[in-house]
Amino acid sequence: MPAPRRGGALAALALLLAASTAPALAARLPVREVASPQSYEPADSLEGNFLAAYIAGASRDTAAAATFYREAVKGDPRNAELLERSFVALLADGSLPEAFRAAERLTARDGANGLAQLALGVQKIKAKQYAAARQNLQRGGKGAAADLTSTLLTAWSFAGAGEGKKALETINKLKGERYYNVFRDYHAGLIAALVGDKVEAERRLKSAYDSDRNTLRIVDAYGRFEAESGRPDLAVAAYQEFDNVLPRHPIVRDALDKLKAGKPLTPLINSAQEGAAEVLYGLGSAGTSQGDELPAVVYLRLALHLAPEHSLALLTLADTLERMKAPERANEVFARMPANSPLKLNADIQIGLNLEQMGKGDEAIAHLDQVAKTYPNDIDVISALGNVQRSRKKYIESTQTYTKAIDLIGDQPARNYWTLYYFRGTSFERAKEWPKAEADLKKALELVPATQPNGRAQVLNYLAYSWVDQNQNIDEAFRMLKQAVDLQPRDGMIIDSLGWAYYRLGRWDDAVRELEKAIELKPGDPTINDHLGDAYWRAGRRLEGKFQWQHAKDLNPEPEDLTKIEAKLKDGLPELEKPAATADSQPAPQPEMPKGAPAPTEPPAMGTETKSGG
Repeated sequence: MPAPRRGGALAALALLLAASTAPALAARLPVREVASPQSYEPADSLEGNFLAAYIAGASRDTAAAATFYREAVKGDPRNAELLERSFVALLADGSLPEAFRAAERLTARDGANGLAQLALGVQKIKAKQYAAARQNLQRGGKGAAADLTSTLLTAWSFAGAGEGKKALETINKLKGERYYNVFRDYHAGLIAALVGDKVEAERRLKSAYDSDRNTLRIVDAYGRFEAESGRPDLAVAAYQEFDNVLPRHPIVRDALDKLKAGKPLTPLINSAQEGAAEVLYGLGSAGTSQGDELPAVVYLRLALHLAPEHSLALLTLADTLERMKAPERANEVFARMPANSPLKLNADIQIGLNLEQMGKGDEAIAHLDQVAKTYPNDIDVISALGNVQRSRKKYIESTQTYTKAIDLIGDQPARNYWTLYYFRGTSFERAKEWPKAEADLKKALELVPATQPNGRAQVLNYLAYSWVDQNQNIDEAFRMLKQAVDLQPRDGMIIDSLGWAYYRLGRWDDAVRELEKAIELKPGDPTINDHLGDAYWRAGRRLEGKFQWQHAKDLNPEPEDLTKIEAKLKDGLPELEKPAATADSQPAPQPEMPKGAPAPTEPPAMGTETKSGG
């Protein structure tokens, strides 16, 4: 479903979730009464539970917020603000039965509470109490997005009651900006198809598709309708056009595979409940794309109450929870993905990656290994397993896993899989199999598209630094490092590599200059701080060198690096027994690079392996 602009409903909900009178109340609270959100242990007082809930909400911990607001309401059941906050927290946490009870209490006090009326309307649509649902929706607040939501859900309630004509009349009332027209035609087409008006369904879905051919749900709805109507050629054309823009989307590939095999496609929407869920999914998806994570979670929870197996709603909710730094909650949602969904494999892969993020590396490897056995010919799951093995420093195992993935590329464009060669190359290098590493890194450099400058910079950096570290191809390595810096002038790790290369050549002043730039861009990296300490020491700035080493030690370096840093803090660097390696043709100093900017993004969906010496 297309994403509307940020409107009244999303904005109001965002304010409700964010605004609070808590600071004034918090100032009066004894600290000892405040429970830790992580413990989920209720405090002994109303104030303590309220502040704990406020802190949990500020950190976007929906489970803790729901727990503490629930307890706070028990302490002051007539407090309207507490009740409303508890209601929103329960919605966001997915505790829908409790949220509905809170909504009933809220609307009894304030019949114009839009979110509470929306929740009760959803509850009644689920129960097929369509007339009662319309009453709730009509009582909700006004505003562009509120009217859009209410109108669409009201139309679906008429469709659920078998009143297709009223449903279409209701949805035709939507007037406004361009995106209203797309929403209107999309849902009108779905409603017409559900109530059996094939002519109107064709007209409206075709109109929505012609207006927006790059939105998956519109393409999928149109393609499924055309296939069901005996026009599979039009369906194939629609899916293929989308695949050309966004290759390899599982839903599109699944539809194309079925069409080419002569298998039927089921309609996108099969009930009024699923149609209403589609409205809420659209709002949640829009909120996610606009950075409104908490409002998005609320709408997605309501959507999944109506359609528990809505694959994209599950995926979007889990992705949103990941962005909210809640990987364990995200995995709970990923685990609900239906076994027959084209997105099931993606969910299983992400569960493994989240386990790794949670520090459960062995569990992540075991999980992904089992998934890989279930899908032995899937490149994505095998490469994900290799990524986790590499992250866990199981370099030999990861090279073997990446090799399995590379062997599956077949006649597919190899440029789509340059990261497999890159990551296998980095694993070979860490496993001290340099000839194999060099071959893979060169292959990755050959394949990485010019449209991915971040990725190209990473490959250039890793290969060039490795050459310098081994005193090989010095002139070519410096050229490549400078090219990497040109591509990513704000990447502290790449600039660190250039500085460390100067250091390895004994060009201490040049090394200091570049490493100081790197430290400004990435001040919290222990390796860069360690490198700068070494460069300061060799440049005769020994007090500064020791300060930098101490800073590196305080930044939790790897255990093997910590041992070296502690030795340098005690004894300094040993005197050079021979001149450092030098290039036959040393490069001129780098011009000044931009300072103070954030680190760049990683190559899409694969993570990065940045080479930096030490």
